[in-house]
Amino acid sequence: MNSRVHRALRVRREREVLTLAARGLTNALIGDELSLSPRTVQTHMRNIFNKLRVSSRTEAVVSAVRRGLIDIADH
Repeated sequence: MNSRVHRALRVRREREVLTLAARGLTNALIGDELSLSPRTVQTHMRNIFNKLRVSSRTEAVVSAVRRGLIDIADH
């Protein structure tokens, strides 16, 4: 695992956003859950994509789970 990516995604809010995205929530619903605008959620997702070097939500979730960055069990 690339330790730089692991450290970079330790940003609590990015992990929260990605975990909710893994549950299938839209940007608007993630925003409602975290009291953020959908635009802010979109920015977090773009940052996550860049850090994980992926181009979709599905790739981001799969990559993060495989790297142990988020846990989607029991959610």
